[in-house]
Amino acid sequence: MTTDTPARLLTLLSLLQTPREWPGGELAQRLGVSRRTVRRDIDRLRELGYPVQATLGAEGGYRLVAGKAMPPLVLDDEEAVAIAVGLRAGAGHALEGVEEASVRALAKLEQVLPGRLRHRVSTLQAATTPLTSGDGANIAPETLTVMASTVAGHERLRFAYRAADGTESRRLTEPYRLVSTGRRWYLVAYDLDRADWRTFRVDRVSEPFATGARFAPRELPTGSAAEYLRRSMHRHQESYALDVTFAAPADVVAPRLPPWLGTPEPQDEHSCRLRATVGDAKEWMAVRLLLLGHDFTVHGPEELVDCVRELGARMSRAAGGGAAAAAGPPPAVSLGAEAPTGPASAAGGGAEAPTDPAAASAAGAGDVVPGEVP
Repeated sequence: MTTDTPARLLTLLSLLQTPREWPGGELAQRLGVSRRTVRRDIDRLRELGYPVQATLGAEGGYRLVAGKAMPPLVLDDEEAVAIAVGLRAGAGHALEGVEEASVRALAKLEQVLPGRLRHRVSTLQAATTPLTSGDGANIAPETLTVMASTVAGHERLRFAYRAADGTESRRLTEPYRLVSTGRRWYLVAYDLDRADWRTFRVDRVSEPFATGARFAPRELPTGSAAEYLRRSMHRHQESYALDVTFAAPADVVAPRLPPWLGTPEPQDEHSCRLRATVGDAKEWMAVRLLLLGHDFTVHGPEELVDCVRELGARMSRAAGGGAAAAAGPPPAVSLGAEAPTGPASAAGGGAEAPTDPAAASAAGAGDVVPGEVP
């Protein structure tokens, strides 16, 4: 019989989190208490915010159901290991939509993992290799969790950093935010040695160390870490006015466009036009438009028209259509929807083209980010 009420409540909660209905008699037997005690314990859980639903009948049962808020979970050893391994596998790659949340969850879980479970997680992680697509760099989950912890705790972070040109340095920073671009992780931080804000590619960071020294967060110039990163990347890139028409309705094209490109304007029921100011490499933009999977016509700038023309000719040559390509397209270049089936070989790896502005610099501008240059 479990006489320790807190321990009994945790055991009861663990049982209820199994997706099934538990008869009161079975719960009483599992806990070694009376049914009356079970009912009192259920009431205590409800007071703590756990939505426990009861069903009537001779063997009245209990079930934990979805509520308005996410209550704390109780995990057994196997569940904790499974979740930690899954979070570690995902945290090493930038996962669009859940990137920062996955790192925060991993940091919280690893902080309370017992040593015996931490060893099991590390062993399993070392014995497995994920097969991933794209050019996103692999990152040690420990690097992300250390950074996430220092961001959350306002703790100074020291690490070794390798710049784009190979220069190595030691940095002492006040970390502000981790930002994922879909393929890469970046740290936005205040560099104490350089007395200025910087962005750091996390895959170029090594030996991260939480110093234990607390700091009062500074105000970021742009207010948003994502906006600061975006400006940092485009600071030394020449912007241009993109003008393209798609042979598809706006509500069909819009979901396939990255948010930073804006929203296309409907032309009629069957077409839409996109006008935006961008700073990405024109070669990459040509491939990005091709990968949208709709017929399109580029109106400007002229350099982008040339890139699309060359891409179309290269794809035609790759498909054995060199004679057709020699005729040359009209000034406003159009490409059809069938083209996206083979950009990889035709455009020199276009199928791996980045889907975000952060990776755009890697594809077209030598992967140099102004904010991370000493």
